[in-house]
Amino acid sequence: MCGINFRKKRLPYRGMRRGVLLLLASLLVAGCGYRFAGEESVAPAFRTVFVDTFTNRTSEPYAENIFRSAFIGRFVQEGRFKLSHSRGEADLICRGNIRSLQAAPLAYKANNLTAEDRITVTLEISFEERESGRVIWTERSFVGTGDYSVTTAGVTDSSRKNALVKLANDSAERAYRLMMSGF
Repeated sequence: MCGINFRKKRLPYRGMRRGVLLLLASLLVAGCGYRFAGEESVAPAFRTVFVDTFTNRTSEPYAENIFRSAFIGRFVQEGRFKLSHSRGEADLICRGNIRSLQAAPLAYKANNLTAEDRITVTLEISFEERESGRVIWTERSFVGTGDYSVTTAGVTDSSRKNALVKLANDSAERAYRLMMSGF
């Protein structure tokens, strides 16, 4: 052999370069408000919640009951809080206001009749400490959508109600996640 060494030389700054990149990445993550999924913005001392009656500013009958039930269901399902039977016994209060509920055509059939509608809800939601009144989380324009098939009159009414229930459940789940994370 001719004695030529083909091995790559190790750069002395390779480890330092990796360390600098790691430091920059962690500063970027820390600077954007990122938190780990397990962190909650609600103090562990708070153990009970009351889901107040939702107000309904729409013409949709019983929408306030559907959305309140969805929020109650979400708090029960998550298990983080015990439901309180009255405002006065609760550590925290969840309030909601259904500001608007609109349906609009989403898809059409060949004969220009509606095949599918999209229902859009705008909620005002707040989550606050009962004693101090301090707001933990609030959203004045919380928007959610749901789609449903339009067929015959009776079937469409049933599809719309099912879509509204699903929309309420999806909204409650999303709002709960935001409440707990502080976003």
